[in-house]
Amino acid sequence: MPVLSTFYGIIVRMYNEVGGKHNLPHIHAEYSGEEVVMALDGTVIEGSIPKNKMKLLEAWVEIHREDLEANWQLLSGGEQHFRIDPLK
Repeated sequence: MPVLSTFYGIIVRMYNEVGGKHNLPHIHAEYSGEEVVMALDGTVIEGSIPKNKMKLLEAWVEIHREDLEANWQLLSGGEQHFRIDPLK
């Protein structure tokens, strides 16, 4: 699964699912062995990470929503993703 960004110990990934089962654009974020799946609108689909890390992830998603949507389109079309700047 391609890594889009890493910040404050959070690893953000997005599946490359050409013709796959996922229709709702979303990311997978992992922190210290825990994982959360989040729609690009900020809705948690499943899982959890610590609350303080979740707030950082939510802020990052809000800042980079257009980049995330662009990567979703690229990966869904079988094209190469691009890295997104970490939260600073």
